[in-house]
Amino acid sequence: MALKIRLTKVGSVHQPLYRVVVAEARSRRDGDAVENLGTYTPKTKGNPIKLKLDRVDYWLSKGALPTNTMHSMIKKARRTAAATVEAAPAAPAAAV
Repeated sequence: MALKIRLTKVGSVHQPLYRVVVAEARSRRDGDAVENLGTYTPKTKGNPIKLKLDRVDYWLSKGALPTNTMHSMIKKARRTAAATVEAAPAAPAAAV
């Protein structure tokens, strides 16, 4: 069973919303998914991609292949996550 990490459309005509899913490669676009990994809302300003990167890593380790679009979105989500970790202020040390 070959698995792919890909987008499936769930939004309406003028309100696009996509789910990032792990699905069998031969299943149809909006068919059953093995697991839902996040969402992509293209009209959202800021960060339109919400992914569970730990689950993405898990499925990649199990041999799931991302589509070309998802490969670039995963890279972008990783950069965004790294930037938010660096930008988060460190907790002040407790005064003794």
